[in-house]
Amino acid sequence: MSQPLADKIRPETIQDVIGQQHLLAEGKPLRRIIESKNIPNMIFYGPSGVGKTTVARIIANATSMSLHKLNGTSASTSDIRDIVAQIGTFAGMNGILLYLDEIQYLNKKQQQSLLEYIENGQITLIASTTENPYFSVYNALISRSTVFEFKPVPPEELQKAVKRGFDYMKNLINISEIQIEDGVIEWIARGCNGDVRKAMNTVELCAISETVKDDKTIKIHLETAKELTQRSNMRYDRNNDQHYDLLSALQKSIRGSDENAALHYTARLLKANDLLSICRRLLVIASEDVGLAYPQAIVITKACVDSALQLGMPEAQIPIAQAVILLSTAPKSNSAKSAIYAAMDDVDKYGAPDFPRHLQNCHFDGIDAKIRGQHYLYPHDYPNHYVKQQYMPDELKDTIYYKFGDNKQEQAAYLYRKKLQEEA
Repeated sequence: MSQPLADKIRPETIQDVIGQQHLLAEGKPLRRIIESKNIPNMIFYGPSGVGKTTVARIIANATSMSLHKLNGTSASTSDIRDIVAQIGTFAGMNGILLYLDEIQYLNKKQQQSLLEYIENGQITLIASTTENPYFSVYNALISRSTVFEFKPVPPEELQKAVKRGFDYMKNLINISEIQIEDGVIEWIARGCNGDVRKAMNTVELCAISETVKDDKTIKIHLETAKELTQRSNMRYDRNNDQHYDLLSALQKSIRGSDENAALHYTARLLKANDLLSICRRLLVIASEDVGLAYPQAIVITKACVDSALQLGMPEAQIPIAQAVILLSTAPKSNSAKSAIYAAMDDVDKYGAPDFPRHLQNCHFDGIDAKIRGQHYLYPHDYPNHYVKQQYMPDELKDTIYYKFGDNKQEQAAYLYRKKLQEEA
């Protein structure tokens, strides 16, 4: 199997790395660490194809330490033992640098087996992961390492890699010229969503799929680039951070009353065929962020969600859009959420205090009872169906959880409550 283009033109110096300027520009922390050649334990975190492995290899090749490479998807405990066995030997006299790709796939025991040697400096670890290390990597390893976050490469930076890829392909397939139609480079750079590896794969496919003319030239057509840019370039996995980031962005956009941003994130979730996650999150938003400011929001949202699930895609996107726009443009109140959270905190704090006697389901007074009779006041027997009496346990008497919001709906309820209390 031939080596992919992305591996053939992998940068060999930090200066050639595309993107990650927040880490690798002159004066930035990671750049200074690399130039010092005093390499600490590090974890590189970020999506696939953004340079984590490339930077790790550049660092490894620049050291005099014995380099070992493992991949978490295939590494075994015996592989780790073999590396540890070199400590103190001639092969490991200058130290051992372990580059561990996809560390999240190692189990806890395997990760723990490295701890002692990482802590005393006998092994220097450079690990990479596509999943949030604070959830997927053993805490003790995290505490002994510095985490650097790699980000998707911006399209303007990715264009440089695409141009370089086409230049390399010209020599690789032995032709005199590659003519590139307007818009091709921009399309690939934008469509690959910050993933250099996918961009290079697209460049390679474009070059080998076009017909070589008699003068040994080929022309890369925009339509070809559009056909070959993978739809999987939507960076999304229901089990990774992108899933939760998208849902978070959707909810925060609705909470911030920006229906256009909310529709954008909704469209991305729909493109990923994740209808169920959208439906669940919209139902939460209806109560958490709109709540009592517009109580009908939950009813309408539920109807839209039910319609979407019954219709399925593509028609489901219409009622989903209706719910998103309704929730975005509706008045907002988190008073219900705040109230129940405060009540839950008190349950954690106080446990289960005794009920006021008049609220208990009492039908018999014991012989030793100091107070006989329940003495419950039935509100429907009083004007406006309201009477003052204690409902809270004694320990929480006069505690207030719910605070009326400043929207029209809740203020109307507040005035009604105030009137009842004044007339009681």
